[in-house]
Amino acid sequence: MTTPVISSREAEVLALLGEHLSNAEIAARLFISVRTVESHVSSLLRKLELPDRRALSRRAGRAPADEGRAAPTLPAPALPAPLTGFVGRVREREELARAVTDRRLVTAVGLGGVGKTRLALAVAADAAGAFADGVWFVDLVPVTDPGRVAAAVAGAVGVGEQPGRGIGDTVVAALTDRRALLVLDNCEHVLDGVAPFLERLLAACPGIRVLATSRARLMVPFEWVFPVPPLSRAGGGGSEAVALFLERAAAVGRAPDPAEHDRVAALCERLDGMALAIELAAARWPTLGLDGLTAGLSDQLRILAGGPRADGRHRSVRAVLDWSHGLLDPPDRVLLRRVSVFMAPFTADAAAEVAGLGTPTAVADGLGRLAEQSLLAVTPSAAGTRYRALETIRQYGTERLTDAGELTDVRIRHVRWCLAGATALAAADGADWRVRFDELAEDLRSALAWAADRPERRSDARRLALSLAGSAFTRTLLGESQERFEQAAALAGDAPADAADALRGAAAVAGCRRLGEDMFRLHRGAAEAARLAGDTVGEGCELAAAATVAYRFSTSFSVLPDVAEVAGLLARARALSGATPPGTTAPMDPAASGPAVPGAIDPAAEGAVRATADPTAVAAVALAEAAVTADAFGALQGDADNSAPQTVACAERAVELARRAADPVAESAALDALSGAQCWAGDSFAAAAAARRRIDVLAALPRTPAATHEQMDALAMAAGTALGVGALPQARRRGGQLAGHPLLAEAGHHATSWILVADALAGHADDVLTRSVRFHESWGRNGRPQSLSLGAAASSVAMVHGLRGERDARAAWLATADLADSAEQHRKGYGAVFDATVLLHDGDPEAALARLAPEPAEVWKWVCWVWLHWYVALRAEAAVLAGHPGARPRIAEARAVVAGNPVATAQLDRAEALLDGDRRRLTATAAAFDAAGSPYQSARTLLLAGGDHAATGASALTALGLGPGRRPRA
Repeated sequence: MTTPVISSREAEVLALLGEHLSNAEIAARLFISVRTVESHVSSLLRKLELPDRRALSRRAGRAPADEGRAAPTLPAPALPAPLTGFVGRVREREELARAVTDRRLVTAVGLGGVGKTRLALAVAADAAGAFADGVWFVDLVPVTDPGRVAAAVAGAVGVGEQPGRGIGDTVVAALTDRRALLVLDNCEHVLDGVAPFLERLLAACPGIRVLATSRARLMVPFEWVFPVPPLSRAGGGGSEAVALFLERAAAVGRAPDPAEHDRVAALCERLDGMALAIELAAARWPTLGLDGLTAGLSDQLRILAGGPRADGRHRSVRAVLDWSHGLLDPPDRVLLRRVSVFMAPFTADAAAEVAGLGTPTAVADGLGRLAEQSLLAVTPSAAGTRYRALETIRQYGTERLTDAGELTDVRIRHVRWCLAGATALAAADGADWRVRFDELAEDLRSALAWAADRPERRSDARRLALSLAGSAFTRTLLGESQERFEQAAALAGDAPADAADALRGAAAVAGCRRLGEDMFRLHRGAAEAARLAGDTVGEGCELAAAATVAYRFSTSFSVLPDVAEVAGLLARARALSGATPPGTTAPMDPAASGPAVPGAIDPAAEGAVRATADPTAVAAVALAEAAVTADAFGALQGDADNSAPQTVACAERAVELARRAADPVAESAALDALSGAQCWAGDSFAAAAAARRRIDVLAALPRTPAATHEQMDALAMAAGTALGVGALPQARRRGGQLAGHPLLAEAGHHATSWILVADALAGHADDVLTRSVRFHESWGRNGRPQSLSLGAAASSVAMVHGLRGERDARAAWLATADLADSAEQHRKGYGAVFDATVLLHDGDPEAALARLAPEPAEVWKWVCWVWLHWYVALRAEAAVLAGHPGARPRIAEARAVVAGNPVATAQLDRAEALLDGDRRRLTATAAAFDAAGSPYQSARTLLLAGGDHAATGASALTALGLGPGRRPRA
């Protein structure tokens, strides 16, 4: 068996898969696009003959270094690398290592400074080999909001947000089938978030084990508590506690002589074996010696003897901290307490600004002295040296800051520093943007939490919330982005106009997340805020937007809004906007037959209103009319019998009004309505043109949530409508752009839906089957959501399996299609097209004809979407192959519909050549199919031609990865 040749780039991707990074994270790490990463993953799946991404991750974790041409040395589990060695705790280490493999949840409980974190890291490293999917370490120190525990875990695991799901849902779904160890460090301050998250995680993910460290029990089911004792002092000079002192003392100079070990043991006894206290004392050994250490600690213990301490062990850590603090020069004491406000590693420049203690150079000297005394840890980074206090020392510094009466002033400077950093981040770009955000984010969150609780700082808090909302969106943390927009609205206080703006932003992010209920709620909230601000135009716009959402995105609702309620919102919006004089009702197109569209405006009345009405409001109401009254989007609750010409007229008016309002986002939404309406009217080319216009309208817009939401939807519709007119290469290109969109990096089902359909119709079976793995895994992880495009994608995969003769796989994917769509009637469109294609391939034209029996007009709304041309062309071909007496009229009728569609036209030419028995014309259509990007239909043409051509056609089908197909029975 030959060894697969893996390129150097593929080897890099494989290594990062072994770290369980998402496609987006791999793209950022390697400075390539998400689409390129997807291509490499697909290639690796083929070369290594593995079924899915999870198998690739496991393969990466155990691949030998010489596999492939350029396979890298694959990384060890992603655990922090301590700068000092681990000392002692042999018994505890062995016992915990056994426990984490046998028990679901182990909590290492102990006082601050006892050494829980270092013990957990050592145990995790020891146990890593027992977990096929690795070990993840999550530091919860920077997490100030219990609601962000799941987000912290997601960041450590490498799971991004997925549209339509909360980050907690995404993490649980991603870990469902994993066998891994999750280390949660420092849980005590966010117990209210850790406990429910772990209870849910452990219930859903049987292969996950959790090792937590905390000062208190988590109080969740299955928890096994392991009290972490101080270091053993048994054995005097040979004890674990003494070993730690000696090791740390040697690191800063020289270790005490063996003759002094008993005195060191006495000192460690007085420190109760607390690891942090011993390390801090050892840092002073070179300058003070044992006499100085003993004298200093004796004085501190005397002073603290009567203090209100939790217990003796805690008193010993407090004693050492107080003693270490007292030995500092006064400027260094001030510096230590003032930098305690930083949640993440900070630079000397940041410390100088927040501490207010002079130049960065002078402050850097002080930071160096604090690091030398083990009161700060030095963290190298690409941007230079950074410093960070251990959590116990940071809390101690905060207490000292409060005692000195400086907390408010330093916090205010920290808030200002955060605001400046957020402003700079918003204006920045480049490959390092993500790193810069991650370095700043926890401090932004901390500053926001502090400022939000103080009425006098509400303005700063609102600015921080808005900054975080925008940056989190750019970082694709959509859940946090929406949360921060809503927080900014709540902080607006007596400025309801600002609240309305923030809620509008939150609604746009909810749209990117495919959360229909949230969009509806937030637009209504924005309308109420606008009302309080006295902004009747804004109120009308937001009510119209809510009404539009209810119909345009009906498939993203778990429970559809009441039809009468939505009608009331639209009526109110109409009245507020001034778009329609009271009582005015007329058809949108005076020349159109049929009843008037309720609430529409006649041209004369509209001209009179435009002089006074706000153009943005008029455009918003027009779009809502197209959505609700005319059902341009084909909503689940829509009227199946509405008039197609009137729907088109209503949508055209919405487009024109949005264009006059100079609002590209509104124009894109209106063009979406027009594209849908033109599909219902059977004008597939006009629908495709409208979809392409959306791409052009949005091209130059900045990446705001509203614009991004429209851009994703526009790409999907451009791909779908291109399929509708037989433009397979264009459909594949748009589908590929959608698959590479960063917001869909963790939503493979939505990302790949249209490229799956395009490749299936073209006949690229290998590509379909490779992408179907990502589709199905992502769809399952996301809770099996429903939408028309997901059903079509699953059905297209079923078609490919059918063409390959794989009955069981086809049945499984048809079952998936049934679950992935929201309405049975959709199968009258794409379902009929894909089923008939398989039936014709299998040589059963009578069954295909029966599947396509309804006239297009009978199922117009579902067949006439993007499937009309495929439906009528297949219907005509099936009639020919089945010997139906109406075959020739069907060909003629279909030609009038599909003229200009290269695939459908070639299919009709082939059908007519078969009907006439003209083999020359028949074989000529093979070239037409090739030119149209449909190798499957080209190969099938040769098969239908028979004779020598049949063997060539069968060979071509085999090369495509499809079954040989059969000629229809005579």
